[in-house]
Amino acid sequence: MTIGNFRPATVLIDETAILHNIQHEVARLKKQTQLFAVVKADAYGHCMLRVARVAKAAGATGFCVAILDEALGLRKADYSEPVLVLGIVPSQYAAIAAAQRISLPVSSTEWLEQALPVLEAQPELPPLRIHLALDTGMGRIGFTEDQALKTAVAFVEAHPKQFVIEGVFTHFATADAPDDTYFKQQVDKFNHLVNLLPSRPRYVHVSNSATSLWHAACNGNMIRYGVAIYGLNPSGDAIPTTPFPLEPALSLESELTYCKQVHAGDGISYGVTYRVKGDEFIGTVPIGYADGWLRRLQGFHVLVDGQYCEIVGRICMDQFMIRLPKAYPAGTKVVLVGQSGDQEITLLDVAKYSKTIHYEIACNLTPRLKRQSVNPVD
Repeated sequence: MTIGNFRPATVLIDETAILHNIQHEVARLKKQTQLFAVVKADAYGHCMLRVARVAKAAGATGFCVAILDEALGLRKADYSEPVLVLGIVPSQYAAIAAAQRISLPVSSTEWLEQALPVLEAQPELPPLRIHLALDTGMGRIGFTEDQALKTAVAFVEAHPKQFVIEGVFTHFATADAPDDTYFKQQVDKFNHLVNLLPSRPRYVHVSNSATSLWHAACNGNMIRYGVAIYGLNPSGDAIPTTPFPLEPALSLESELTYCKQVHAGDGISYGVTYRVKGDEFIGTVPIGYADGWLRRLQGFHVLVDGQYCEIVGRICMDQFMIRLPKAYPAGTKVVLVGQSGDQEITLLDVAKYSKTIHYEIACNLTPRLKRQSVNPVD
């Protein structure tokens, strides 16, 4: 997708906020516990390579991604730290991962059997580093039965030139919920399955951001620190307090490209879902749903000159309209996420209006919106 470098619409990334959010969490960890920065989905829309650089400076010792291509992107950018892919990678690409020292999750012996000939075809490669995924209640990927896990471990031990068990992990479904009943059930199942292993691998990890923030006793010796890097509370506001203040890293700003006065009865945007009741000033903002500013945000607001201005009419693919308190010239700043004067709009505010989570809002901001660092970290 083409980046809109010549359009007044910018995602601003506060690198100092990212540094703060990681450093404070690193300071809370036990001495032997490592922090892997989760930079999947272009670092939740914050730019993977930018965040990786700051995360490393803040004390992250490895990275987690969702797909092999993201891991290869880190390697291409000369990051030599451990990289773990969190999603299942087709077995035919096992040799690529082995060659690049990229760790992959394994959920079945069948995957290992399929990957074996791929790795045997290139005997010069180092063993593929694998993390045994344990499904303790997320229902996504991982071993669930004792015997299936034992069989996979035996297969790996029978092929030491092709595989090495580097880690074992699970993912909690309710670590961000006030009720920890289900969470405790998952902890018990994880401990049971891990105890079946003949020895503990290098990394034993269960903690995403929510787990590390609110259930640190479960951390193991590595955490997968994700959404909190970006200053976002993993629970939304279900658990409003965190061990230290999280500083939001992302803001979204634009400008008015046009302002006009309209009159009673005039319609605004597709379908004329908004009709002007009297003389009003309407401003146009050059962002739309193709940029990830969701169509259902009609009726929400932005900030202009420290004032809330309602989004009127349907959001278009590339533009939307707002009702202004007075005429403003083209070029006037419009804040979609962030602060203006004494007022602030957060990603959580946008998410609540959209009936979703702030993770989704951040990830939906498309590459067409240019990214720019503020408060850069060397």
